[in-house]
Amino acid sequence: MSRYQPAPGRIDGHGLSIRLGQGREAFEAVQRLDFAVEPGEFVCILGPSGCGKSTLLGALAGHLVPSSGQLSVDGQAIAGPSPQRGMVFQHHTLLPWRSVLDNVAFGLKMQGLGKAERRQQAREMLQLVGLADFAERWPSQLSGGMQQRAEIARVLINRPRLLLMDEPFGALDAQTRSRMQELLLDIWARIRTTVVFVTHDIDEALFLADRILVMSPRPGRFIEDLRLDFARPRRASLLTSPEFTHLKRHCLALLRHEEGRELPRLTPLGLPATDHPSLRIAL
Repeated sequence: MSRYQPAPGRIDGHGLSIRLGQGREAFEAVQRLDFAVEPGEFVCILGPSGCGKSTLLGALAGHLVPSSGQLSVDGQAIAGPSPQRGMVFQHHTLLPWRSVLDNVAFGLKMQGLGKAERRQQAREMLQLVGLADFAERWPSQLSGGMQQRAEIARVLINRPRLLLMDEPFGALDAQTRSRMQELLLDIWARIRTTVVFVTHDIDEALFLADRILVMSPRPGRFIEDLRLDFARPRRASLLTSPEFTHLKRHCLALLRHEEGRELPRLTPLGLPATDHPSLRIAL
């Protein structure tokens, strides 16, 4: 899409810890995270429920303040929410009293852009997500998958440096979820904004990502930075390939890891050495 020109979107986190709650109810959700995400990367954060994935995403969005450490985008510390860090949740946040077109255009209205220009850009964005024929519908008239497409368009119209996605397809049926994953990759291939995508679904992470940051149970720490070299564009046939299956087993072993137990290692070929007697795990 020629009009879309996202900013670089590099993320740096150093010694990042986040505490939630007050007083005796307070607890450490994530602990001493050190990581970097390159501009244009598609990174999935994978981990069990309650490990701090969404907490980290909330800090990236500017909704949560770290208790210690630094978190920055393109060298600037995150100091609060910004349309330059767009967030997509599991359930859409479309305004039910506005048409799909006006929902998508709303961010530009808040920026003071004229009606004709913001509507034109909104139509282009709806074309990008495959909803050009539904611009005048109400959100309630769309299916779940279509609502999430509109939500993605609503976020992307601000040309964000980061696209932050908190299990955005978790409420969809399996077939719709698969189609939405392929659509997201198609959109990302065109705009190349930095994506941080939270999921607890191993297949989803392996199918989408350039890298997977695997988190431990709470307090969340990164226990592996898994770089994927599957060819793009990706197709559904990838899910049944031997390489995909091996890496899925490795991720399962990581998520089942208990404190003090030796972590599974990868061979030089990038496949888990689960056949070694000391590393064999029943899956």
